[in-house]
Amino acid sequence: MTAFKPTRQNFCIYILCLLLSCAAHAQIGIGTVTPNASSILDITSTTKGLLAPRMTTAQRNAIASPADGLIVYDTDQKAFYYYVSTTSSWIFINNGVSPRLNFKRIRSTDNLATVLAAELAAGGGSKYVLTSNTLYEINGTVTFNFPIELNNAYIHGLDANEDIIAKTSGILFDGTTGGSIRSVTISAPGATVFNLNAASSTSTFLFRDSIIANSANVGTVSGFGLVFASIVNFSGNTNGITYSNIGQLLLSNQAWFSNNAGTYEKLTGTFNLVSKQGGFSNVATGAYGFDVSTPGLSISGDAVLESVVFTGPTPANYVRPYASGTYSGYNFNNSWSVRSAGIPTETDATATGDFAMDYPVGSGLGVAFNNANPSDIVKVGSGTPTTVYSNLFRFSTDAVNRLRYVGKKKRIFQISGSISFQVPAAGTYIIYIAKNGTMLTQYKIYGRGASTNDIVVLPLNASTEMVTNDYIEVFAQRYTGSNGNIVVPNMTLTIK
Repeated sequence: MTAFKPTRQNFCIYILCLLLSCAAHAQIGIGTVTPNASSILDITSTTKGLLAPRMTTAQRNAIASPADGLIVYDTDQKAFYYYVSTTSSWIFINNGVSPRLNFKRIRSTDNLATVLAAELAAGGGSKYVLTSNTLYEINGTVTFNFPIELNNAYIHGLDANEDIIAKTSGILFDGTTGGSIRSVTISAPGATVFNLNAASSTSTFLFRDSIIANSANVGTVSGFGLVFASIVNFSGNTNGITYSNIGQLLLSNQAWFSNNAGTYEKLTGTFNLVSKQGGFSNVATGAYGFDVSTPGLSISGDAVLESVVFTGPTPANYVRPYASGTYSGYNFNNSWSVRSAGIPTETDATATGDFAMDYPVGSGLGVAFNNANPSDIVKVGSGTPTTVYSNLFRFSTDAVNRLRYVGKKKRIFQISGSISFQVPAAGTYIIYIAKNGTMLTQYKIYGRGASTNDIVVLPLNASTEMVTNDYIEVFAQRYTGSNGNIVVPNMTLTIK
């Protein structure tokens, strides 16, 4: 038999037949010889799928004159899009979850000049100015060559141990706007992490669930209406962070490890509210944990340092205290409520003060009355008595034998003490505790001397509510007896 040899004529006949068959059926089958009657193209397989064109968002947007209905897979958004010519827009093919329109993923393999081209242009080629209200997802380790201006955007990683923002020199986050950073590690060896100086006192900066490690300087955050930092670990940094002129500073569960150096946290300027709660500060040798020593530091509202554990080899360096306005052995002024392990408790609830006036035997402080019975009521204390004031915490004295409360919170105090006095003749006397010069008559106490030069000893006890600048003194009155001075050799008073 002679072998069949295809000729040009035979090939043309074959192609013609194929075309006539397709025209007749108006269908094409791939993987099947019987395409479904309802389809123009029937692709059948049980082992393989259909792979659409894949491209980045920038590449999708760069398609020239896309046809109506054109479908592509966006590798940045991880989603299919189709084009609608009537609106000149790409539409997300809904998979049941609406995607963020203001979203951009930055991967470790990305070319930042391409992925953040618009942001770099907005920063004049020297800074990445993020797009406001846009979420930037960090994927892997991303090393920035220029500073980042937050511009009220959101930076978010999925795993702080794996999603890392790095910069090796200069400043990493720089600018006058706020924003949010979450779930990332920040590492700036040889660089400063923050140089944030808000232009508006209503700006907000949120920072949480993150790590700052091995940086030359954590930096400065200043001028914000609200700064909230929660669950942040600091490790291996050469110097810490300074907070300055902030309306509300909220620090929650900060962890400062002993491999940090310098001053961990420092406050300067004016604040309305400060709240630092939870966490720990393991202060290394030569370092300072919490620094409030800068002159002019002011809290217009309240400040709380609560449940922070201070540890380390040098307790004196746990807190660098206020330069003025503190009390012996304490660190803070009256704006603070402090209850943290490792440092003294300082709250209005623990305010206390006392004095003791004690003369040598045979002498004492004279107290003169008028000639009436009952006589006038006279303060026990004039001139320069031998009074010693001690244990003054949130109490002061601005007059002899007076204790003035200088805490900020109203509270009820217990007052106790004693007074000894020598009478000029037989008679009855009344001793009063007074607040702001007004006798607390319900606590007055009577004493009687039976004869000339008798010494009467009486206890002093009272309970009273006090607010800032209220003061306590002791007064005496002759109720009956001959005219003449009493002599007070000893008097003590304690408020707590």
